[in-house]
Amino acid sequence: MRILFLTPQLPYPPRQGTQIRNYHLVQAAAGTHDVDLLSFVRPEEDMGSAPRREGACPLPPVDVAANGLLSLCRRVETVPAPCRSRWSRLRSLITSVEPDLAHRLASQGFAAALTSLLQIERYDVVQVEGLEMSRYIPIIRALAPQASILFDDHNVEHLLQTRAAAVDSHRLSGWPRAAYSLVQSQKLRRYEARACQASDAVLVVSEADARALRDLRTGVSIHVVPNCVDVQYYQRDPMATPQPASLLFTGTMDYRPNVDAVAWFATDVLPLILALRPDVRVRIVGRSPSAIVKRLAEKHPNLQVIGAVEDVRPYFSESTLFVVPIRMAGGARLKILESMAMGLPVVSTPMGAEGIELADGRECLLAAGADSFATSVLQLLEDPALRTRLALAGRQIVEERYDWNRVAPRLLGVYAGLARDTGAHKDETSVT
Repeated sequence: MRILFLTPQLPYPPRQGTQIRNYHLVQAAAGTHDVDLLSFVRPEEDMGSAPRREGACPLPPVDVAANGLLSLCRRVETVPAPCRSRWSRLRSLITSVEPDLAHRLASQGFAAALTSLLQIERYDVVQVEGLEMSRYIPIIRALAPQASILFDDHNVEHLLQTRAAAVDSHRLSGWPRAAYSLVQSQKLRRYEARACQASDAVLVVSEADARALRDLRTGVSIHVVPNCVDVQYYQRDPMATPQPASLLFTGTMDYRPNVDAVAWFATDVLPLILALRPDVRVRIVGRSPSAIVKRLAEKHPNLQVIGAVEDVRPYFSESTLFVVPIRMAGGARLKILESMAMGLPVVSTPMGAEGIELADGRECLLAAGADSFATSVLQLLEDPALRTRLALAGRQIVEERYDWNRVAPRLLGVYAGLARDTGAHKDETSVT
């Protein structure tokens, strides 16, 4: 089969959630199929001329990081991601019946590049990665009627906004954000349903997300291909010595759920921990720390914002435990799988661990409120045996259920199903 991936950002190097998932899906598909990639590239990424792989089609200038994709993809093309002004975003928020997310990657350049590809290539499957990319489905339908459209819904976005509204509505200062999320959740529900209806099949990262999309009653087939990790890459350095009482959180730090998680932890949870363990240190690792996150670090001397790093593994190896104080979420958090693969015990909210088959007290500790979260962190700090037991169990479940090599056949099975459906449709057409 010939497959075209549409991605919201270049999936290499695979350093954060969307990139990691998209890279490994491309890798899985390329093992048995011909894969092309059309991707947005971010303004902050370095641009350069990628060397041409022998036998590959000519490539336009792409990010130098794309070199890691050239051994997988027959063709890689990129388009600069659009920049939206505040005024443009405000105007669409007020006047558009579509959600804010639908306008995030509106690009005439991308539409033109996609049109050109579909006119010169004949694809069996076009894989649309993320709801923000679904705006390009009508172009695929018009120009490539033979292609099956596979929509990968990384997060159930309308559910995420509903949860965000519930969290922010409890604080007077959060009411504007809650109002925004309430409006967006309704728009997203309709938009997400249309994206599913326009597709031939849908991928989700968890059974919980599958149930949420089935509630939309779109009639489309939904397949679970969970988020996973490369268990060979994420292994704890046996020579590393964890820093005493060191807590770690990772993530893109201008992403609203992560910002809220760090703010709640620093404001409500950390003081409870420090009252009994003033030696505790918290490190926040991830790109684009927001102004809110930076101010938290200035206010709390025990909290350090590291920012973006080339390799997150040393931070896992040097930490005592991993915290996931997520209160608004959808999908499944790769950060948990990475930390467990690295042999790091985890304390998470139930919502933070949603979408991953974990049991409280077996692979991690789950705690919903500030008091219970602080108690769980203190318990792990004081109990090395419990830390070891959770770390071993976490590593085991990742190896058994959340290794990309084990899960890749699920994606290939979806492709096979789409091929059968297309073949059956052609047979019915010929008979008619």
